[in-house]
Amino acid sequence: MSQTADIRAVLARWSPPDDEQERLRALFADHAGAHDEPGARACSPDHVTASALVVSADHDQVALVLHPKFGRWLQTGGHCEAADPSLAEAAAREAQEETGIAGLAIDPEPVLLSRHPVYCHEDGHHLDVQFVAVAPPGAEPQCSDESDDVRWFPLDDLPRPTDESVRALVAAARSRLRGTPSPRPSVGSA
Repeated sequence: MSQTADIRAVLARWSPPDDEQERLRALFADHAGAHDEPGARACSPDHVTASALVVSADHDQVALVLHPKFGRWLQTGGHCEAADPSLAEAAAREAQEETGIAGLAIDPEPVLLSRHPVYCHEDGHHLDVQFVAVAPPGAEPQCSDESDDVRWFPLDDLPRPTDESVRALVAAARSRLRGTPSPRPSVGSA
């Protein structure tokens, strides 16, 4: 399956937790259907990206990166590369690159979607498909060239400044890992 086919399939089958996430799913799916390469960085003005919230093996902590451009603690993620066969694998690659943690177990189904402005295209947006990745026991994150810092934080004690979207992602990931329905997040905008 091609990356484009995977993007379309993921967005077609995903069951959103609320009406706002359904609205975003439909928006992302429309974008994916209208473009030959919806995940390509060159797709303008919007393009699909993939991110992952890295959770410790005991599910008590999350690894966040201090983003150099925004000065905020965020989940790992970024642009899909041509070699990424799927959104989940793009998210896993980004997570490993940004944390240095090998052997991440990524849940192949997204937990949330987020739409946010970007600077790579005028009036453009990242249509971010967000996953959960669990680190192997004893994993310690290492800072990469793409961030100012990376470290573990307790789920109940996230650093400041942390985006509200990250807090919603942590809540959704916690629910997913517990096997309970996701809470009603209010993530993304039109």
